[in-house]
Amino acid sequence: MSVDLPEYYFRVRENGAAVFRVDTENRHRRIEMEQIAVINIRNGEVKPQGKRALSNDDSAAIAEWMNARKSLLARRDIDDIHRTIDHLNLTTQWAQSRATDAELEDITDRLLMAMHDLRSVLVRKKADRLDK
Repeated sequence: MSVDLPEYYFRVRENGAAVFRVDTENRHRRIEMEQIAVINIRNGEVKPQGKRALSNDDSAAIAEWMNARKSLLARRDIDDIHRTIDHLNLTTQWAQSRATDAELEDITDRLLMAMHDLRSVLVRKKADRLDK
């Protein structure tokens, strides 16, 4: 095969990943993937599959992937918040210029409650930061 494949493949799951060792050095020259572990990104748990013990290389690759994944998820969270700010601005413009009375009646109470909840949390967190 002319393409260099990674030694490990991480199949992303909701709370982490399934980890596979990639093997192309077999007699059929096929790509074979052997599952070696399951990762829970939230609690940092790594469960080897079957009765296997992970090698130092396995553990290092898994730790490196987990750090990169946590960083990616954190960047996505912040990006989602910036998008939320944009959506709030677009919602304000919609409510002011295009919304019908019926549409406003449908969303006003839920939106006001969500905004009140958000404002309460933000004000409390800001006060905590100022107290430090």
